[in-house]
Amino acid sequence: MSASHRATIHLEDAEVLEVEEWPGRQYIMRLVAPQCAAHARAGSFAHVTCDPSLPMRRPLSLMRAEPSTGVIELLFKIIGEGLALLARRRPGETVSVLGPIGRPFAPSPGRSRPLLIGGGVGIPPMVFLAESLASRAAACRPLVLMGSEIPFPFAAAAARLPVPGLPDEVGAAMPLMESLGVPSRLASAAGFPGCYRGFVTGLAREWLQNLPADELAAVEIFACGPEPMLAATARLAREHGLPCQVSLEEFMACGVGGCAGCTVRVVTPDGPAMKRVCVDGPVFAAETVFP
Repeated sequence: MSASHRATIHLEDAEVLEVEEWPGRQYIMRLVAPQCAAHARAGSFAHVTCDPSLPMRRPLSLMRAEPSTGVIELLFKIIGEGLALLARRRPGETVSVLGPIGRPFAPSPGRSRPLLIGGGVGIPPMVFLAESLASRAAACRPLVLMGSEIPFPFAAAAARLPVPGLPDEVGAAMPLMESLGVPSRLASAAGFPGCYRGFVTGLAREWLQNLPADELAAVEIFACGPEPMLAATARLAREHGLPCQVSLEEFMACGVGGCAGCTVRVVTPDGPAMKRVCVDGPVFAAETVFP
């Protein structure tokens, strides 16, 4: 692990404020973790101890971080014993948090039309990034597209913010994005009301194809979700000649670069190389992972 990573990763016992349950065995956990909240960036994650009985931590993307209050939010879906135990934690208990970890997204100041694509448990980094972008200059106009085949971990709202280039019947949005003034739309093959019928990358394709050339040239794509979704997003970016950053999800042991158990093959100027998702990522240029 590099010295730069050691300087920004903090270990703290975080108090549980709230555990919110959503359909599909999804949970949003709010924790008081001041050091993590102060240093977190969109795309970074926390390595969390789920229960004292389990020594191995679990990597969870940061969905929100409020430096002023020291609160962080994590969204996770129960897969296995560890996250099932984490979901049982109650307000007032403490959870060991190691974070923030990893290289975050790096938006280009010269790209004023960021397109954020989140799928399933890949939604959290997109929420974090959208909040960060919303605080930038008014000239930055992000669009957030989210896909899920199970109910979304929020109550969808009827969109108030228009998105030219998308079908009128696609009108479901995330309320938090609406409150930030960031347009969003939802996609699902499950037939949820107001959602685009199909993959979220199909919805992204429709938007990109209908953009005027000058606006298309200002687009930069950011994505997090299942690997097939990320591969499809990388292809979409390549077809339109757009820069694209993807956040990878990988099983991890140490989470800080020591064990090299989360390596992925990437393309570098010197040829193929193995990179650690935890500290060399989780954010990579899409073309290096999906050439």
